[in-house]
Amino acid sequence: MFHECLEDVKTKEAQTNWSNIDKKTRSMIMIGLGLGLLIASLDSTIVGTSMKTIVEDIGGMDQISWVVTAYLLCETIMIPIGGKLSDRYGRRPIFLAGISFFIGGSILCGFSTNVYMLIAFRAIQGLGGGILVPVATSAVADLYPPEQRGKMQAILGSVFAFASCIGPFIGGFVVDNLPWEWVFFINVPFGIIALILTAKEFPAILTDTSHKIDYLGMAVLSLGIVVLLLLLQWGNEMFPWASIETMLMATAFFIIMGVFMVVERRSEDPIIAPRMFRNRTFLCSALALGVMGLGMMGVMMYLSLFMQEVMNATATMSGIIMIPLIIGMIITSMSSGILVNRTGYKIWIIIGPIIACTGMALMSTMSTNTPMNIVSIYLLITGLGLGCLMSVPTVAVQNNVRKKDLGMATSGVILFRNIGEAIASGIVTSVINMKLYIELKSSLPANIFADLPSYKISLIESFRQYSEFDDYTTEIITSFSNSVTFSYLICGILMFIALIAGVAIKNGHPMSNEDYDKFSAEQDALIDK
Repeated sequence: MFHECLEDVKTKEAQTNWSNIDKKTRSMIMIGLGLGLLIASLDSTIVGTSMKTIVEDIGGMDQISWVVTAYLLCETIMIPIGGKLSDRYGRRPIFLAGISFFIGGSILCGFSTNVYMLIAFRAIQGLGGGILVPVATSAVADLYPPEQRGKMQAILGSVFAFASCIGPFIGGFVVDNLPWEWVFFINVPFGIIALILTAKEFPAILTDTSHKIDYLGMAVLSLGIVVLLLLLQWGNEMFPWASIETMLMATAFFIIMGVFMVVERRSEDPIIAPRMFRNRTFLCSALALGVMGLGMMGVMMYLSLFMQEVMNATATMSGIIMIPLIIGMIITSMSSGILVNRTGYKIWIIIGPIIACTGMALMSTMSTNTPMNIVSIYLLITGLGLGCLMSVPTVAVQNNVRKKDLGMATSGVILFRNIGEAIASGIVTSVINMKLYIELKSSLPANIFADLPSYKISLIESFRQYSEFDDYTTEIITSFSNSVTFSYLICGILMFIALIAGVAIKNGHPMSNEDYDKFSAEQDALIDK
């Protein structure tokens, strides 16, 4: 039934492209796409600062992590599937399905009466968000000629950066001033506007639908993503990294992905064609975006807790401190997108990691004595580096794959960004916990160290309720400070993976529309052989 409905939509839509869409209509569609991307990106981080208030009302403290994990899992699973379906059926019907899922999930989340309902409805939200992100990004290639895509991808990249970074502040502000349900209801008006703007007119890039949908590939890839994200979420929390459980999960992931590659080679119309990984531009761009996601989430994850516990900032101030990071990312995301026609892709993917690594190295020197304005400068520098990688890799990919593969290729690199964000959660938490254990053991008397309720980050959020540790507050906070700043140094070192990708990528400039059409036709001929 769903397949037939999509086919009906396709036959009614004109096979259009950027050249026969007027400027006003194109702008309205872009606003709708931007709003869809805004709410999807916002909800990946907004619940972090609001969960304490929510669970105080509906209960379920022991299941709190699943409220975030359910969204992340379903969003990541749907990214490659949504991108591929939009290649096959056009962007409009898939985007409208995504926004409908997201609005419905948001409303249901607001009416949740227990944590299990909230987890289930967050999963529905995640399904919608996983459709919105790749389809909005892919649609730029339908709406604009190749030489204008850099600027438009820069705008969407800035929306993503703004929403992801401002999410914790908005979540905290809402629960401080409104009922917690508005953490989710706030999405509804923006979603409805996006629905109206994109439902009126949307370009349909129609492709060959004679092949069967790759349901088996979807299922195997989804299973692999679930195993990977659960491994990253549970590693060093539920199970030690060196445990049999984590080894079995890691082995299962590699086996599943091996099966996925076999399935995709045999598929008539694969979700992610194995040939994409032989495309140097795609592979290098995917690595760059993955490291960008890792760096951004690595900086953000415990910055708010660091500001409140180490620098005695208020909850509001710990949210405001994100602004320099956002400003930095927006400046270079916009600049790189506008200038990429002149400079080519390579320079941005090289200088971005260098600047970001410098900023993170500076952040690793922070302590209780660091002035707030200096922290802002460090975050600005880090944001400037991350912003270089925000939109350019996507532009590079969209100008180096054929038209039929735009959705698949775009969703593929975005999938790597999401996985990078998930990897950051596991890496940063593990690094901080490891360093915190070492710091506490060396700075506290043996009897006090033995009596601590935990040697993990959770200790910092609860130790003040234990009066017997009052005399050691300075040592405990200093240990936490040293552990968080050490994790910034590790993230900075990992940024050099993106630098390697920048060195390896072939330099190029966005093609003219005529050259891109010729390139796409040549690729069609090669692949059809």
